[in-house]
Amino acid sequence: MKKEQNIKPTESELEILNILWSKGPSTVKDVHEQLAATKNVGYTTTLKIMQIMLDKQLVTRDASSKIHIYQSAVDKTQAQGQMVQRLIETVFNGSAMQLVMQALGNHNTSATELAMIQEYLDKQTKQGKKK
Repeated sequence: MKKEQNIKPTESELEILNILWSKGPSTVKDVHEQLAATKNVGYTTTLKIMQIMLDKQLVTRDASSKIHIYQSAVDKTQAQGQMVQRLIETVFNGSAMQLVMQALGNHNTSATELAMIQEYLDKQTKQGKKK
């Protein structure tokens, strides 16, 4: 996938990407079994979504054998970054601070997570002073 391509998966496509990111290359059957464990979805629906994702270049398919193997064609970090940026722009009027405050206010953040966030902020502050 080209770096400059705008990644806009639907909610269902994102669920499939998350499975592929965690499990790696998988058959439609493998992906469907993971989806079916948490929601009521038909096999043909899973197949159709994955075919659409192939057309959108969100996944690739190895059709060299009888069983087709799909894998993500998008980098997880890149996709997350683009989706968060879009969220900041559209929901929070460009304010990353509002996003962070909303996220922390609506989530039971553990002490470990807060320490990691503080460490990240300290690192960003030090880097900002160097520039």
